[in-house]
Amino acid sequence: MKNTILKIICAIALTCLIFVSDLFANTTDAKFDSLITSGINQIYNIKFPEAQKTFAVMREEYPHHPAGKFFDAMIIWWKIVLDKDNEEYDDLFIDKLDSVIDMCDSILNEDPNNIDAMFFKGGSLGFEGRLYALRKKWFDAALSGKDALPLVYRVYEVDPNNKDVQLGFGIYNYYAEAIPEKYPFIKPVMIFFPGGDKELGIKQLKDAAEHSKYAKVESRFFLMTLYYQFEEEYKIALNYAKGLVKDFPDNPIFEKYLGRTYVKLGNYYDASLVFSDIRNKCNMPLPGYSDKIKREADYYIGVELEIKKDLDSAVTVFQECINLSRKVDGDKESGFFINAVFYLGKIYNEMGKKELAVKKYKEVLELDDYKGSHERAGKELQKLSQK
Repeated sequence: MKNTILKIICAIALTCLIFVSDLFANTTDAKFDSLITSGINQIYNIKFPEAQKTFAVMREEYPHHPAGKFFDAMIIWWKIVLDKDNEEYDDLFIDKLDSVIDMCDSILNEDPNNIDAMFFKGGSLGFEGRLYALRKKWFDAALSGKDALPLVYRVYEVDPNNKDVQLGFGIYNYYAEAIPEKYPFIKPVMIFFPGGDKELGIKQLKDAAEHSKYAKVESRFFLMTLYYQFEEEYKIALNYAKGLVKDFPDNPIFEKYLGRTYVKLGNYYDASLVFSDIRNKCNMPLPGYSDKIKREADYYIGVELEIKKDLDSAVTVFQECINLSRKVDGDKESGFFINAVFYLGKIYNEMGKKELAVKKYKEVLELDDYKGSHERAGKELQKLSQK
């Protein structure tokens, strides 16, 4: 949770409004604009080789503009997003962002008011902060966020009607109020930052989602996550998730949220359909559909099978979930792993296989206590001992 908090507070300054600004309309041609739109959509569609080609063309045809370099770095960012525990791309990502910052500094040395250079330098600093926070390098994250914020405000001063910029302001205003509310221990830190306004933040995000030129998708993504994680308005989150999956059907992050939102609404049938699609894409495999997301899909499919009392199939799927968990969790014991073991105990009990049920419940007690798993397993063992 500290990761989420610091990521927002330190890099909040608008790590995501970098998905471009209408300012380009004043300085570039239609081809430039088309390349950006195509490349961004390719990133969201997890078509990284195509996006690399698109931004290579941008760098070749617009060698003095930082956009091509910046969006080439965003391809690496999404590779990180798809597997946040993998640090393989971290150094490459920082190198690419530093290259953008160096280019922007050169431009600003000649033209201190160059909007594009300020915009992309601010975006690059923001994303550096986002990565540092993800890796729990809090001091580095704070420095990056601190340096990014003034640049973003300078851009806004030049073009206050820019709808894309509303994404970043919406992110800040919402989370600067929502996070201290949900996690009071962070309030002392917030005295060093401007105050937030959740209602205004949501309004700004919706404005960007509906009227921005380039930030529509990122705004919808943030609206989906805030309604899911903070507001707990799952029906609203579901609408955003459906739209994102419709537009980008092979984005595993969007599709995972769709399945999770159905789960929050207690609709395991539709959740299982989504996770079955995810599982199929993992088996192909499609880019981004990893063993980790397959493990999650197995878990929720198993829950639906247990609800339907297709117990033999449920045992098979939960065992696959456990096997994948052992593979991807390393020394950790994830909630999916612990709950899958518990479910096997429950299912064996339903099947009348008391010895196997007892074995699984005892196994739960040997694992980490995940959201009361020890208490639940203990109660089930007590019931079985009385039979």
